[in-house]
Amino acid sequence: MKSIRTRSARAAVVALAAGSLVLTGCSSNDGGNTKDQSKTKEDAAKQSKPVEYGDAAASTGPAKEVKGATPGGTMNVYLQADLTHLDPGQIYVSDAGQFSNLIHRKLTNYQEDAEGNLTVVGDIATDSGKSSDGGKTWTYTLKDGIKDEDGNVITSADVRHSVERLYSKVIFDGPSFLQTWLSGSDYRKALPDGPYKGKHLPDSVLETPDKKTVIFHFDKPQPDLPQALAMAGYAIVPEKQDTKEKYDKAPKALGPYKLVEYKSGKSMKLAKNENWDPKTDAVRHQYVDGYDFTTTIEQASQTKRLIADQGEAKNAIQFTTSVDPAQIKDVVGDPAVNKRTIKGFQPYVWQTTFNLDRIKDKKVRDAITYALPNQSMLQADGGKYGGELAGGLLAPTLPGYDPNYDPFGKQKKPNGDIAKAKELLKEAGFKEGTKLTYAYANTPRGQKQQVFVADALKKIGIDLQSKEIDSASFYEQIGKVDNKFDLYTIGWGQDWPSPSTVITPVYDGTLIADGAPNYSHINDAKVNELIKKAVTQEPEEAAKTWEEAHHRIVEEINPAAPVYYAKQLQLFGSNIGGARYSTNSSYININDLYLKKP
Repeated sequence: MKSIRTRSARAAVVALAAGSLVLTGCSSNDGGNTKDQSKTKEDAAKQSKPVEYGDAAASTGPAKEVKGATPGGTMNVYLQADLTHLDPGQIYVSDAGQFSNLIHRKLTNYQEDAEGNLTVVGDIATDSGKSSDGGKTWTYTLKDGIKDEDGNVITSADVRHSVERLYSKVIFDGPSFLQTWLSGSDYRKALPDGPYKGKHLPDSVLETPDKKTVIFHFDKPQPDLPQALAMAGYAIVPEKQDTKEKYDKAPKALGPYKLVEYKSGKSMKLAKNENWDPKTDAVRHQYVDGYDFTTTIEQASQTKRLIADQGEAKNAIQFTTSVDPAQIKDVVGDPAVNKRTIKGFQPYVWQTTFNLDRIKDKKVRDAITYALPNQSMLQADGGKYGGELAGGLLAPTLPGYDPNYDPFGKQKKPNGDIAKAKELLKEAGFKEGTKLTYAYANTPRGQKQQVFVADALKKIGIDLQSKEIDSASFYEQIGKVDNKFDLYTIGWGQDWPSPSTVITPVYDGTLIADGAPNYSHINDAKVNELIKKAVTQEPEEAAKTWEEAHHRIVEEINPAAPVYYAKQLQLFGSNIGGARYSTNSSYININDLYLKKP
């Protein structure tokens, strides 16, 4: 999965978070302890727990009440920029994923307890799914009483439509796990117009024998399906309500809230969805009357307002923005402010990705990797509160993470090895003064890091031409196969705790396409073969294969320079109740919030 602070991606350990990990690093209240409260890799290791699959009882609403919760009032939400997408089929970035849980519903969802443990439960389905045929067939039965905001009853035809529209060109920026599992890497060829011209996937692939039943048929066992279906990208779009491209600005809600006002680039307002029935939902609440989103408040201003905690800021939260790095000491150093924070280790690895179609010489890629000032780039994102130096492309939140893996020696030389970089460029015959184009998102983090990257590459003779891109469309722009950028810094995290959700979508050469997350355009035959091998193996054997693939990617190809593993630190106002770190979203737990005094 991508997140705007990054992009993300969740394994069958159950029998398998991303924006979700299994993070037990909930930090609802750190009290007055103002010593080093930053999360460590040991905390991250605790977060890579197995995810359980829930039965019908676990999937039955209403959700467990939050102790002390009071209904009413409007919550204020601070964002730096517009959301990337509102159409669920397009959602693969964490800001929109957080928003999605307020208005969209899926076949399955993540239920999270107070310790951050996750269970996949049925959302509009009665349970997390019933598998048969050795895991090749999954059957879902829809709950009674599921309606969209206009009162239309949701049937299996709406689920079929939601899946089939992902095959069309209308959708270009969401996850592709389900489509690929059903129809292969060239899945669009199976239904190029989606359902819009009356054609459908055959019943041998997707079956809807009656209004309440949905059956998925796969060529291979897919034990991770319940987790994949819990992703925002697989939420339901009612067939009657689908307006194709226009749906991205005016989606119809199945969740507890509905969009009642949207001013692009400025603000959004959510109100209660009267057709959401809490008895059908084991995860969400509807405590507040609505949400007022402002999408123009910069990180520094968000932090300053929430530290001051005056007026409307008392009812406000940082949605997906983190505390401004320049003000972290003011936050963690003041016990009264610090107790209004949430902290946790995120699943994301920030990395500077190379466009292999343009930077073809591995020695040049290695030289840039050695030259990058990882520590300075991390400092621009909060230092020890923003992350830890990365040695590889798999996060500490993944099972089997190796804390000693550091092939480019970043622990010893965290701000780069300029001499080594120059040596490699000389061996490559690289011409001093060569121009390379660097794309970055127009966030405070991106802007600060761009300066550090440019300065470091200037020292080794590279003339970096920096191109700033609006954060709302950043991943869309770099996701074009024929983009004109040489390198870009991105964040990627697992969708559930398995290397398969990182290595497959990001480094599988058979998945290169516009909108797909293989941003480097790596297409290595051995890596592709190792991916094919790993997805058919039992977890213990697969872990060895994923490790082999990871080492080949980092050491022998180097499509992306690891920079740092991300952490989260967010603020909320003093009138906010129910605030804690979410293991599912890696942000504040949006499902349990309320206003103490409405």
